[in-house]
Amino acid sequence: MIRSENFQFEKQGQWEDLGNGIKRQVYGYDDTIMLVKVQFKAGAVGELHSHIHAQVTYVESGSFKMTIDGEEKIISKGDGYYVPPHSVHGCICIEPGMLIDVFSPFREDFLPKK
Repeated sequence: MIRSENFQFEKQGQWEDLGNGIKRQVYGYDDTIMLVKVQFKAGAVGELHSHIHAQVTYVESGSFKMTIDGEEKIISKGDGYYVPPHSVHGCICIEPGMLIDVFSPFREDFLPKK
């Protein structure tokens, strides 16, 4: 079974710079679930994409123009959204912020390369 340590500490976690004003920090996970923090600078674009994973996201801070299967909404601190598997989605950061993503199953592509 693939899994993280039981505890994750923000100050010890590694941020992965994805470029273009976006950084990612992976938290707890196992084969079935994964928690990820994603930091955006204003104007950063999470390009439209899809994946096999179900995704739920909480907006910790900032505001974003979020698109899910062609539907656009402005979301901000305290809001959230659900992305079904294989749905095309992406966002544009309006005000700098942080999204908290949960994926099921876990995103193997987010783990450090061995």
